[in-house]
Amino acid sequence: MPEAPVIIIGAGTSGIATAACLTKKSIPYIILERENCFASLWQKYTYDRVHLHLRKQLCELPHFPFPPSYPHYVPKKQFIDYLDNYVKNFNISPLYNRAVELAEYLDDDDDDEKWKVKAKNKDSGEVEDYYGKFLVVASGETAEPRVPEVQGLEGFKGRVIHSTGYKNGIDFKDQHVLVVGSGNSGMEIALDLANFGAKPSIIVRSPVHFLSKDMMYYAGVLLNYLSLSTVEKLVVIVSRIVYGDLSKYGIPFPSEGPFTMKMKYGKFPVIDLGTVNKIKSGEIQVLPAEIESIKGFKRSTQKWLKGGDDLLNEDGFAKGGLWKGKNGLYCVGLSRRGFYGANLEAQNVANDIASLVGSST
Repeated sequence: MPEAPVIIIGAGTSGIATAACLTKKSIPYIILERENCFASLWQKYTYDRVHLHLRKQLCELPHFPFPPSYPHYVPKKQFIDYLDNYVKNFNISPLYNRAVELAEYLDDDDDDEKWKVKAKNKDSGEVEDYYGKFLVVASGETAEPRVPEVQGLEGFKGRVIHSTGYKNGIDFKDQHVLVVGSGNSGMEIALDLANFGAKPSIIVRSPVHFLSKDMMYYAGVLLNYLSLSTVEKLVVIVSRIVYGDLSKYGIPFPSEGPFTMKMKYGKFPVIDLGTVNKIKSGEIQVLPAEIESIKGFKRSTQKWLKGGDDLLNEDGFAKGGLWKGKNGLYCVGLSRRGFYGANLEAQNVANDIASLVGSST
């Protein structure tokens, strides 16, 4: 029966960040990953042109800065190289192809309370049991790809692919392509399709804030001197000046600021990489949609985690930005605060566990 003080579920960036922070504290752990590699979202399920949308200083993992030679906005290949070096540096060895089926807290009378995790080994087909005093859920915000229900889709004869299956637009030249979802991935995929000579249209069902990389960077600088509300107002003004009124192109302007929407709804502003110009030129068409909601991913946490309602909501996200629950349960990377927030959480979790391990010895 494999046992360690800490069990980490997920070897994405949040999971390996937590593992590194525990290693710095000399706390053993077991890390379970359902895919056959770490950071599978980046290694297997991202499109070719993707870069980090924020400057590298805000995206580096704990205790391991990016090389000085890396550009401000790190491309996919270099980021994967960085993650590979990160795993090697901290000797992180996930157990791959382990699909968690159950995690429950065993509250016995013999003072041996611990978490029990049942995971199916996809190589052998056997179900394995793991035990730990602490459980860290780091299974990611984008856990299971989901194609939204669209009226008429069942009779559509063309290709239907999720964004995780899209690499580039080379096979779509001169073809009409509908992109469902107007977040950062949807907007950048529409741009990529247009650059490859496709004829993309994108469904926009709710108001969108467009910001440039520089706007985001200087907003972060200004937050050192001004209040969040003041910086947000300035960013909105600059965005309107740069992009103009996009409502005439089918993109309504939000009634709330970009940072307010991020905190209240977890909705990121769109970092514009050239999509707006393509929309204005007509190379990308904007279409309204009669779709109640678009959720490109779903989290399976509620299927296998028994308990944890004090920490995670029904969608599998952290409640109110929390990272600590009851009975030694933690989560990292589920508060929708990006790399920066997840990295702070990883350090908080490791520090908290270290204090509890120290007090019990």
